[in-house]
Amino acid sequence: MKVIGLDVGTRTIGVAISDAFGWTAQGVETIRRKEGYPEPDMERIEELIKENEVTKIVVGLPKNMNGTIGPSGEMCQVFAKDIEARTGLPVDFWDERLTTVAAERMLVSADVSRKKRKKVIDKMAAVMILQGYLDRQS
Repeated sequence: MKVIGLDVGTRTIGVAISDAFGWTAQGVETIRRKEGYPEPDMERIEELIKENEVTKIVVGLPKNMNGTIGPSGEMCQVFAKDIEARTGLPVDFWDERLTTVAAERMLVSADVSRKKRKKVIDKMAAVMILQGYLDRQS
């Protein structure tokens, strides 16, 4: 059972996929989004789902520090409904508060340059979202 994890933002979508056992998350890619053109994003995610025989989708849900859902969270919920309708796969949400901050800290501590961090931060956040979800399931 493979699971795909998505860190959905307005400019990028970080993508991670689990191993076949659902134990570990690996970063796959960062999809660069074009404002007003969601179709290529959806098509790429559908390709990844088919290529990797994914059976479930996890979308990071950004919440405010007080637990409420703001505009970013609402955008992610709409995105999740759309991808669920397109693929027919179940979608779960994972609280992603501070995952990007944690990913940034991890990359800084690994001495990754600022330029390289910018390229992989969303993919790394997707890994953290998916790994948190997988750890909770086991």
